[in-house]
Parts: sequence; structure tokens; C-alpha cells
Amino acid sequence: MLFQTAGIEVSPWIPPLVAFVISFFTSMGGVSGAFLLLPFQMSFLGYVNPSVSATNQLYNIVAIPSGVYRYWREGRMVWPLTWVVVAGTLPGVFIGAIVRVGYLPNPRHFKLFAACVLLYIGIRMLLDLLKKNSGNASKASSETRFQEMVQRHRQQTTDPDASGGMTTSAVHVTHFNLKRLGYTFYDDVFDVPFWGIFALSFIVGIVGGIYGIGGGAIIAPFFVTFFKLPVYTVAGAALMGTFVTSVAGVVFYQAIAPLYPNVSVAPDWLLGVLFGLGGMGGMYFGARCQKFVPAKAIKWMLACIIIFTAVKYVMDFLR
Repeated sequence: MLFQTAGIEVSPWIPPLVAFVISFFTSMGGVSGAFLLLPFQMSFLGYVNPSVSATNQLYNIVAIPSGVYRYWREGRMVWPLTWVVVAGTLPGVFIGAIVRVGYLPNPRHFKLFAACVLLYIGIRMLLDLLKKNSGNASKASSETRFQEMVQRHRQQTTDPDASGGMTTSAVHVTHFNLKRLGYTFYDDVFDVPFWGIFALSFIVGIVGGIYGIGGGAIIAPFFVTFFKLPVYTVAGAALMGTFVTSVAGVVFYQAIAPLYPNVSVAPDWLLGVLFGLGGMGGMYFGARCQKFVPAKAIKWMLACIIIFTAVKYVMDFLR
């Protein structure tokens, strides 16, 4: 099948299959998988036009709602955290889109900077995972209790959808204002600064607008590593922030396309939808299976993902 905007020819079953496999695993950590689809489109499919960023964000729009729905149904959406992420990413994505089209059509040097940031986060996550100190005991205990509850529930019921009501009381917001956000997860208390979350989301929005990767690969590890939030409660918020970033990005890229008649800026809608349909299934089942996967395994996966991304950016810079 020929995709005219992308300027490539590929079998129609390949995009949804690749997106399903990627999103199934990455959605467990609050990552849409768009950052892996971007090099796949550029390196394997030969889609190198600037519009690949917008196409990647279109994938997020189609795919992410199914994962967010599943986290919401299971009572693991921390909505105040979600709204702060949304409020921060939204203005950032417009800035990122302007920078991408006007100043970084070939953002080689910015990739090196992004690689350094990701490497720092990835190494920090690895060090935290390798440590076994008392400072992380309380965070681990809530995740362990959650896993134990899931296992008990699986033994007590044969209804595959019963888990929707299983965790409705898992998250309770204790306070939310312009200074702090606090909530409990299985009796453990978590408290984070409002403006710290907002500033991080704003920066991630800019990065997401430039590269069309959504930003979940950055914001989810930050929540887990620096703010010490349990991975079972941040995945939904990270995905929702990526969704809003992507909606704004696609709208903006489509709007400015007429200003660049000689450059492919608008998304390839058919290709993006095919990727999105595969991602929709992958994210739904990934979100559904997350509670059966140990938190430590998800954190290892996140660490490997961001280190892989960082190494790839360094390689791109050196080429």
C-alpha cells in the first residue's frame, strides 16, 4: 500500500502489528511507545519527512484512550496529578512544534542534549533498583501489598473483568492546591510539589512537540525516580499527558502545514490511524496486565527503555 504523505510503500498489516507489540509492553510503565515507533518509521520504513512527528502523535491520539480507560476503570488514575501534567504539557507542545519546524528541521545537537538527560535518569533508576535501603521500603511495601491483593483476587474470582472494581479504593487524594499534591496508595502517603510537577510537564511538552514522542518516556521515569511515586499510579497520568500533548501537536502541525508548501508537515492520516489501531489494542491489554507484573520488573523495563533511547540519540548525533 502506498502512503502518499509519507512517501513510502508498506503492507497495511505491518503498522498495526508493530504498534500492538510495542505498546503492550511500554504502556505498563506509562509510555505510549511512540518514541520507538519514530525510529521504526524513519529507519525501517524510510519515512524521514518532518511530518513523521505529526504522524507519530496521531498514533498517540488513536491508541492512548483505551489504556487510560483501563486505568480509570481500575481506580488507579490520580486525577489531580493528571490535570497538572496536562496543564504543563499543553503550552509546551506549541513551543516545541514551532521549534521543530522553524529551527530544528534536523535537530542533531538537541538530540545529544536529550540523550544526556535520559542517560542521567536511566542511570539514576538503575542505581535505585540496585539499592536495597530502608528509604525505599515504604514505597515497595505499597506496591507489594497491591500485588498480593491482585493475586488473592485472581484466586477468588473467575470473572476476567472483575478487576475493574477490585482497585477502586486503591488511590485516595488527601490534598491538592497550588503548593502540594498528596494521595495515599494502600496506606502509604505520597506528597509532591505542584510547581515541580508542572515545570517537568512543561519541559516534557516542549520535547514532545519537537520530536512527536509524547514525552511519557521522560515523565514516567521522573515520577518514579525523583518524586518516588509508585509506578502503578503514575502510568495513567503519564499516558493522559501524552494524549493531550499529541492532540495539540497534530492540530498545530495541520494548521501550519499551508505555511510550508514545499515541506511535508501535516500527518499521514492513514498511516497514523493504522499505527493507532494496533496501539489501541496493545495499550488496553498492557494496562490490563500491568497489575499482574511486579513493580520492579516495570521499573527495569522503564530504565532499559530510556537508556536505549539515549544511546540511540548519541549514535544519531555521531553519524
